[in-house]
Amino acid sequence: MPKQPRDYRHSEEALLRPEAGAQDNFPPAKRKPAKSYRFDSSLAPELSWDENEARGRGEEIIAEILRAQTPEETRDAAEKLRHMGAPFLNWAGKAEREKISVPTLPLFVHERLSAQAILDTLKLHHRKRGETLDLFGESDKSIGEKIRGAYEHLNGWQNRLILGDSLQVMNSLLEYERLGRQVQMVYMDPPYGIKFGGNFQPFVRKRAVKEGDDESLSREPEMVKAYRDTWELNEHSWLTYMRDRLLVARELLRDSGSCFVQISDDNLHFVRNILDEVFGKENFVSLITIQKTTSEQSTLLGALSDYLVWYAKDKTRVKFNPLFVPRGVEAESRYDQLQLADGTSRPLTKQEKMDPSLIPSDGKVFRFDNLTSSRPAQEGDAREFVFDGKKYTPGKGTFKTDLKGLEKLATANRLRPTSKGILNYQRFKNDFAFAKIGNLWSDISGAVQSRSDPKVYVVQTGAPGVQRCMLMTTDPGDLVLDPTCGSGTTAYVAEQWGRRWITTDVSRVPLALARQRLLTATFPYYQLKDESRGPSGGFEYKRKQNKKGEETGGIVPHITLKSIANNEPPAEEVLVDKPETAGDFARISGPFCVEAVLPTPLSPDASQVRESAPDKYDGEDENDHLRRMLRALQLSPVVQLPGNKKLRLQKIRAPAKSMNLHAEGEHADEAKSALAIVFGPANGAISERAVVEACKEAKHKNYAKLLVIAFAVEPHARESIETADKTFGIAAVCVQASPDLAMFDLLKNMRSSEIFAVVGLPDVELKKLPQKSADGDDLWQVTLRGLDVFDPVTMLPESRKGDDVPCWMLDTDYDEQCFRAGQVFFPRTAAWDKIRRAVKADFADSAWEHLRGAVSAPFVAGERVGVKVIDDRGNEVLVVKSTEGG
Repeated sequence: MPKQPRDYRHSEEALLRPEAGAQDNFPPAKRKPAKSYRFDSSLAPELSWDENEARGRGEEIIAEILRAQTPEETRDAAEKLRHMGAPFLNWAGKAEREKISVPTLPLFVHERLSAQAILDTLKLHHRKRGETLDLFGESDKSIGEKIRGAYEHLNGWQNRLILGDSLQVMNSLLEYERLGRQVQMVYMDPPYGIKFGGNFQPFVRKRAVKEGDDESLSREPEMVKAYRDTWELNEHSWLTYMRDRLLVARELLRDSGSCFVQISDDNLHFVRNILDEVFGKENFVSLITIQKTTSEQSTLLGALSDYLVWYAKDKTRVKFNPLFVPRGVEAESRYDQLQLADGTSRPLTKQEKMDPSLIPSDGKVFRFDNLTSSRPAQEGDAREFVFDGKKYTPGKGTFKTDLKGLEKLATANRLRPTSKGILNYQRFKNDFAFAKIGNLWSDISGAVQSRSDPKVYVVQTGAPGVQRCMLMTTDPGDLVLDPTCGSGTTAYVAEQWGRRWITTDVSRVPLALARQRLLTATFPYYQLKDESRGPSGGFEYKRKQNKKGEETGGIVPHITLKSIANNEPPAEEVLVDKPETAGDFARISGPFCVEAVLPTPLSPDASQVRESAPDKYDGEDENDHLRRMLRALQLSPVVQLPGNKKLRLQKIRAPAKSMNLHAEGEHADEAKSALAIVFGPANGAISERAVVEACKEAKHKNYAKLLVIAFAVEPHARESIETADKTFGIAAVCVQASPDLAMFDLLKNMRSSEIFAVVGLPDVELKKLPQKSADGDDLWQVTLRGLDVFDPVTMLPESRKGDDVPCWMLDTDYDEQCFRAGQVFFPRTAAWDKIRRAVKADFADSAWEHLRGAVSAPFVAGERVGVKVIDDRGNEVLVVKSTEGG
């Protein structure tokens, strides 16, 4: 029977965040300085103070000890000194830094996504944006209110995919959103090593990655910058990367929170040392071993396991929900006895242990359990007990219960002597048919990939491991953070189990994969205790049994020796992974947004851009990027134009004095044709304001033409470039910079020519249909005809048909501030099939065919229609079409 699609809505609130369209207008008063995080000073283990910068702090603590008036003060000060003198891990660059300084950047909302909104658009295409705000989980505030109220007013909670360096993102969460001590669980699956190709996937639809192959390298500027800055000193840089991020993540954790780091045996020893330093070794909880399906190629022992290192923010206050797994009767199990229907018993056969289906249906599996305790006997303890005419004693210890309890156990037929003359307690497997999980998780091996959730990313995390961590340490409604998004496994699991989530990645490819994975996912609908509170009110659990009397619900009785001996009702255990489900609903992902850390727009003085510059820049200064771009243009003074034409430049240099222009040059084939040049930012798209100011200055200084060279261009900036001749009286050309420019020191064969090209926008057709909506409104339809994609390997643009792009999206009433996806298309894939199968009766087949093609479903449009296209490398291009004039 078809199910109704339904999502969870969280009752918690969050601070309102600015939308991407407000970036240029973000109030200067709300900008914040960089935040410094100081590392704990440590003495060298051999107490070589004269060579250690922590000597001053050590002497201060000794003075505290001498001034102490009470034993407590002396003990506290001595503990500080002991902590400073504990052994620690050292690496290149660690001792030189006492603190890190992290830019405090706002997070701008670029997209709002909702599977429910997409399904409603398919079913009721007459809905307008104002009628669907609730589907996106946002309030109806004006643009001015959103700008003025950013980071001040509360708004409904939305889960979050964030593009940006995790260190900057976490710092923004702390400084702008005051999320310190709000995160219940941090899950990190960092790169296991320092190999560029093995850690990152450059294509959305291609998982194969070859180390050392130029084509397999990510060419996303954000990704390359992170790699260059992070891995310069190999393992030493990796250690710094981990320590810095764990330090800031700890600030976000609640006192009851937990941090899990997934790691291989390559760097396990390093991670333990770093976590000891950041969280304190007293807050180590467990080292969990997860068995893998296959071992890596090895001439010695194959690696059959990965590890989860678990630390608590405060081990004395950590939240913990015990997890249980069904007990087995395998050969190694202690449940190796069988009681038959006539009351007699025998050991299980080898065949029955290997195949439990051979066990007689009326038989009861049990094991012998020790009835005595090693606790020394005390006055009043039973020293002997007569059973079936024979006297039994507890030896040097004592019985686990008194004489009355022993008599009740005998009456319940729970006592059984062994052949060695020892009286034992008979524990049936069904007394509690579950066992607490320990730190060896061999039962979830090979769970990275499944039919319902296939592997889409080269280093995809297995969902069962994340699920266990989440169920153990969080409750529904709690906030989970993953600074290493990857394919979005943590977000996927958090969505399934009603947790709020934030995940971030510096690469666009994993975010594109996570977006598709979340939008098209289906989950069981777990019944909520209080619908008005959403998941934070908790799930519903019930006790249930099947016809065989086996416990099948989420509440299970736990019969123990104590409960029988004291004639008490058995305790009940909650199986947190077995809440009640509502079979008439197909749950889909709730609303979430895509955000990005974007540098606050600056106008660096272009006169600071020097002509001579090294080939490598590791600093954070925007001028480093501008010098890099200028140097690249000097080395490759050729711009590829459509029709195999080329624009040759000469005398490229920094302008003598300029506020908005970054370079100037001359057309080599035309006399006296001075050209002005402006570069886009290293991370993000060039803004409309930057283009407008550059056009004005170029016109004022009588340049013949303006070249706008950028990795990406905002839609209105593109419009200003195309109309610059009419608007400002100067011709302007938009030039696509190859992402290879960010790969100066990584590509073995850096191409020194043809790295700039003019690339077309997607070919989009918007047409009005002859039919009307049910309310009499005009209906429109969009067709994506094709996309010209710049291939950084061949250095040539290639045409891609509209039904051969990884993803494209439609905002039927684009407000130029944030993209609200009313229709999302994954051409030539079965991405939507899971939802389609669950709710098929409510939708025509043609509606689903739209979502896997290049033609939209009919819709009612606003004044502007936004079309966003995502290419194979995760890059986005946005086209805005007007409906004015039909």
